[in-house]
Amino acid sequence: MSASADSALPGASTLGADNSTLDSALVDHSFDAEPLSRWMGWRLRLLVVAALVGCLATMFLARTLGDTAQLNASWRASDSGRIELASSPLPALKSHEGEALLALVASDGQRTELDDLALRRTSRWLTDDAQRSRHVATQQAITSALQRGTVSLVFAEGPPVDVIPEPRGIGGLGPMFWLLCGLALLMYLVAMVVMLARPTLRNLLYALATLCQAGNLALIAIESSVSLGLPLPMMSHWNMPAHATLDLLAAAALVHAAALHPRRLPAAGAVGWLVWGSTAAIVWALGQGHLGAAWWWVQGSVAILGVAAITLLTWSHTIEPHPFAIVTRRFATLATVAWLALTLAIAWSAHHPLLQQQIAVVGPTLWSVLLGSLLVLLPFLSKSQQVMREFSLLAAISTIATALDLLFVAAFSLGQFASLTLALFLSLGLYSGARQWLLNQLRNQNVITTERMFEKLYRIAREVEAHPERTSSLLTQLLRELFQPLEAGVVDKRYATPRVANAGSTLLIPVPELPHGDANEHNTIVIRFAHHGRRLFTTEDARLAERVVEQLRRAVAFDQAVEQGRNEERLRIAQDLHDDIGARLLTLMYKAQSPEMEDYVRHTLQDLKTLTRGLAAPSHPLSHAAAEWKADLTQRLTAAHIALGWSFSADRDISLSVVQWSALTRVMRELVNNVISHSQARRVDIDFALEGDRVDLSVCDNGIGRNPKAWSHGLGLGGVRKRVKQLGGEVEWRELPGGGICCRVCVRRLSEKT
Repeated sequence: MSASADSALPGASTLGADNSTLDSALVDHSFDAEPLSRWMGWRLRLLVVAALVGCLATMFLARTLGDTAQLNASWRASDSGRIELASSPLPALKSHEGEALLALVASDGQRTELDDLALRRTSRWLTDDAQRSRHVATQQAITSALQRGTVSLVFAEGPPVDVIPEPRGIGGLGPMFWLLCGLALLMYLVAMVVMLARPTLRNLLYALATLCQAGNLALIAIESSVSLGLPLPMMSHWNMPAHATLDLLAAAALVHAAALHPRRLPAAGAVGWLVWGSTAAIVWALGQGHLGAAWWWVQGSVAILGVAAITLLTWSHTIEPHPFAIVTRRFATLATVAWLALTLAIAWSAHHPLLQQQIAVVGPTLWSVLLGSLLVLLPFLSKSQQVMREFSLLAAISTIATALDLLFVAAFSLGQFASLTLALFLSLGLYSGARQWLLNQLRNQNVITTERMFEKLYRIAREVEAHPERTSSLLTQLLRELFQPLEAGVVDKRYATPRVANAGSTLLIPVPELPHGDANEHNTIVIRFAHHGRRLFTTEDARLAERVVEQLRRAVAFDQAVEQGRNEERLRIAQDLHDDIGARLLTLMYKAQSPEMEDYVRHTLQDLKTLTRGLAAPSHPLSHAAAEWKADLTQRLTAAHIALGWSFSADRDISLSVVQWSALTRVMRELVNNVISHSQARRVDIDFALEGDRVDLSVCDNGIGRNPKAWSHGLGLGGVRKRVKQLGGEVEWRELPGGGICCRVCVRRLSEKT
């Protein structure tokens, strides 16, 4: 959980009118984050020490529980509210399987009457204060009796049976103990990593909430390892206050963290004081035993804190649409709804002890595992969309499966195997359908298709090749369409590869190194809040951005290689034409039989020189090309005794590529040749205008041409259409009112066709 700030970034430029200023602390933190080597110092040593302490504590707990004396038997609650012996490997108890256990007598003669309340492993989920007090007294008596040695079990039938409690060893603790301890240890280590990585207030709050939940799981693991009694007498007295305190502290820490992250709210200080003050008061009253209806106070307080966290995250998203606020609000909503459902289920089943016992065993464990898993997932939200989707679905479906199992047992009186099978079947079907629907929805969210992506990449590559200084803006435009961020900008810093930063809110994409690049290569594009702030960036997004950048670099390099090949081939053709055809025409001119033939060959040789010069030059200034066009067309029309009206205007002098120069030259020549050959005109007016990126060319004559729509376009006019289309323009012929034909050519975006 990384920090954020509200200051503006010096030197950062935002692209687009709707962008807000990039957060300097976020960007600076993204670039200045310490590498993995930061863990080679004191942090690594502390983390290793913390891991060793956690592992040793787990093994010490397991050893203590394994050495604690327990009755080697399994018990169950009956419908009549008694305790029945389910099974036991002890020969003395074999004959009493299925019988009700009435009392337990210690070695000193103290008798403890037993009912199904003795099978409750924790007093945390008993709603009545008097019932909770009786449960504590019963558990203390059972634990004390087991520690004293031989106990007598009084069954409903037959004489009392003397049994010696024996230690079970570590192997007898059961798989549930190890699973819960493993998750608790994992949460403990995640809390330590987050706290050591950046010991800020919000990270300390996250670590506190995670450690409290780890403590809850550890207590549940201890309770799951015994069937009758608790390992230590003090656990029965402090069981309820310990669980409740951990729940309250975790909820308070998460509410305070919601006021600080993903952004600090204006009333964060007041929220912190209010939350911790009220939580401390409830915990103190609970510990002193001054809190009547303690269970309802704790359940209501945690529910209120959950609603407060949702409200604060909604407020945070209203101020700044950070996707982390949306994700954590969904997690908070899921946890709060599960908490309320568990509370209502426990309260509703208060008059059904057997059902309440089943809910109290499964429900709190499932809720604790769910909340613990969500807390472990929080620091890794920006790692993988797939993991987030699958984990969220599995967690939700597991909750539904357990709820259905309890519903089938309570409402339809189904057996345990039948209810579990039916619940799993329905839940797996729901999981399959929900998973496919979610994947379909995610596929439909793609805002840019593969075909459009390649089309835009090709277009951007051509523009970048012509204008390298626009690389950052063009690439940002493409990333905007791909990720739809709320903010995008360019900072004058450099990072090696695309990466996700700031808890998934920011994606950093370095401007690619082009073969003929410029200062843009030292810049990095920063985009924040994907899909209009509705989701976090993930490492999958970083890999996609890296592929886009690499494809752009390759496209530019490929275009430049192709253009270099074209230039070399044009230069070779121009050289061959000059050396071979030019020499032959020059010889033919000197051997001409008549002045007319000599003049014709001279004009042909001049055309050839113009052609070879155009092919050899990589670019042509528009002003020079216009002068050549005017001189060439004047010579052609003068020989045909046709007057030329020439008009040329341009708002700037641009460089024409060989393709552009060749196409415009041949279009003008063909149109003039057509006038000379067919129109019998006395005058031709040519108007060429460049305004911005738009070219307008008109060639009008006063000849005898009529009805151009009825013309059959041969090679000449067909070539004109083809070359205009090559420039991305349009051409049309129309008849003039006073006689003659006017041809108009319009190229709206000349720079796109280079």
